[in-house]
Parts: sequence; structure tokens; C-alpha cells
Amino acid sequence: MKYVAEYRDAELVRGVIDEIANTVTRDWDLMEICGGQTHAIMRYGIDQLLPDEIELVHGPGCPVCVTPLEQIDRALAIAAMPDVIFCSYGDMLRVPGSSDDLFSIRASGGDVRVVYSPLDAVNIAKENPDKEVVFFAIGFETTAPANVMSVLSAQMMGLKNYSIIVSHVRVPPALHAIMGSPHNRVQGFLLAGHVCAVMGYWEYPDIAKQYGIPMAITGFEPLDIVQGILANIKQLEAGRVDIENSYSRAVTFEGNKPAQKTIEKVFQECDRKWRGIGAIPMSGWELRPE
Repeated sequence: MKYVAEYRDAELVRGVIDEIANTVTRDWDLMEICGGQTHAIMRYGIDQLLPDEIELVHGPGCPVCVTPLEQIDRALAIAAMPDVIFCSYGDMLRVPGSSDDLFSIRASGGDVRVVYSPLDAVNIAKENPDKEVVFFAIGFETTAPANVMSVLSAQMMGLKNYSIIVSHVRVPPALHAIMGSPHNRVQGFLLAGHVCAVMGYWEYPDIAKQYGIPMAITGFEPLDIVQGILANIKQLEAGRVDIENSYSRAVTFEGNKPAQKTIEKVFQECDRKWRGIGAIPMSGWELRPE
């Protein structure tokens, strides 16, 4: 199967859910990592179709949700500066800081622009040499390649008026934090396919082994989600611990090696605060000093 409609086929989804029902014998708690997975689960009512024995625990969510308050406030202060053009994806504009959001800054006269790519922000910097152009670089590992390419492109073009605020978060340290919590009840993970498409899943077998917890990589269509749930349930019922790739049309074990090398040129690992969670060691990226 290659096309979106096939992964939304109700009959195919129902067949996998029936297999889940025939496999499960006890209660299990699974966590989806990404807000995109949560959106698909809610949009298609997957949580309502699953057997009662399975509970889906919603994970950290999206990078927008976990961006800490102080980082938002920092962005708002920069966006309000008179000679700054502040560029951001649209989903950040309504995220509240201590007193304002980016929409409020724009309404007050700040030059806040919605872009669809960080390379759009680079072009804005090229067209406005008298302005400092700042891009709000947030995301899981998924958006990191495009963000670092904007930095490298600006460097190659000799632009001195382009910069980024980095608020990237990384998934593997977050899994350690979740599993290390004394109140944790997660017994299986649905890993985010877009993250693994970039980074691969070579980091996860050691985590699964350390905590004795199975994981399955999923896409974001209903059939992807239920196949990942089935993969987890089969492992749990059999007492196995492994990483199963239920998104093989986009994900390989190694991931996108050129993208990973490009990320390493610009970013280095750092501690990062997650809104609603707290500080997680080495769970973010920051610009290298050079």
C-alpha cells in the first residue's frame, strides 16, 4: 500500500482491531509519544474502538506544548524589538507567555511573520539587510534538518542579520524521564514515525532493554496507529521486548544519516526544560559555540 486512502480504510482498521481484541488477555497501558498520533487517535475515534483492556496514555505531546514559559518570554521580548523581523510557524503565535503571545506582539506593532519553512526566513533576511531576522526554531528531531540548513544557508550567503532561537527537544531522554518516574505505569510505547524517519531507531533498543518495555514505530494514519498497538500487545502478551517498525515505508534502523551529520554540524546536546514536565538532562539541542 502506498496511498493515504488505503491507510484510512475502515475495513482494514477494523480487521486489525479485531486481531487486537483476540490477542489481549489483560489490562495494558500504552503511551503514544507525539501529539500527531494523539490527534489521529482522537480524530478517528481509535481509543473508543479498542478493547477495554487497553488504555492509551497521552505522552509529552508536541514541541509547541512543551516549550517552556521562559523560552516563550524570551521570544516575545525579541519579537517586540523595533528592528527585528520575527519569523515563526503559525502554531506558535497563540502560545501564551507570562503576559502576551506573538499575536499580541504583532497587534502592538511588532513585525511578526508566519513562515512555512525556515528557508523562508532566510530569504526575508536577504531581502531586509537593515533588519535582524530571527526564526523560532522549535521541534522534535523531525524539524532539525531544515532548521540547521537555514543556518548553513545564511552562512553560505554571508548573511549577518539572520539568527535562530533554538528550542529543540529530543525523544530518547524523555523516555528515560518517563520510565524513571516513580508514578509511571506505561507498559509500551508508540514511537513517532517522523522522528524515526530522521534519526532512525538505533537509540531505542537499549532503552527497551533497560526498562523491559516494548515499542513500536507508527505513522499517523489510523491503520498505522492500530498496527503499532497490535505490535505492542503481541509483545506484551508473549513477554517479549523489542522494537517493531510498523512504519517501514518511511523509517529505517539507521535513519537519514546525511541529515544526522548536518544536525551535528550546527547543534550540540544540552539540558532542556519541558513545559509541564521540568528539566530533562541532555534532552535538547543548542547551537554549537562556533
